[in-house]
Amino acid sequence: MSGVPDDWLAGGSRRALAVERITAAATELFVERGFDRVSAADVAERAGCSRATLYRYVGGKPALVSAVVSAAAAGVADRVRRAVDGLDGADRVVEAILTAVAAVRADPTLSHWFVHTRTGAADEYLAASPDLTRVATALAGIDAGEAAGQWIVRVVLALLAWPASDTEVERNMVRSYVAPAFAA
Repeated sequence: MSGVPDDWLAGGSRRALAVERITAAATELFVERGFDRVSAADVAERAGCSRATLYRYVGGKPALVSAVVSAAAAGVADRVRRAVDGLDGADRVVEAILTAVAAVRADPTLSHWFVHTRTGAADEYLAASPDLTRVATALAGIDAGEAAGQWIVRVVLALLAWPASDTEVERNMVRSYVAPAFAA
């Protein structure tokens, strides 16, 4: 035994392993403490690396937040994609919206962010995000343009911000007031 510590990035792509380990540490800490109560130094310590390594492979705290939220959002998109497979028209739009809402609520990172960290400015950014708009229109199976995609994102955000008394009430609301807009 040489006394030299094991290389924590051995066994694959150094960049990919570093990003994975640092992002996992950030995710754990954000869920435990909240986004505002975690520093880059906290993440580096949890990941077992220096702050310089964290900055080299991931960037600062805004990049960490973005990476963690993006990974969680990709999981939501995958869940929606599976739920709407084989559906079309208004049924697909309704299921995409309701599945997205359920997936965000079920994801510890996104639900924590949504309940404890979000701001009006963040909501506006999300509602106008071209990336979210593209994802929303693709998952909903519509080609109705940017405004329709932004509207779907806003419906999801509204249900997250102001949930109904139960999911069946939400389903009925979306079926009654959103589905007709996408009826063939």
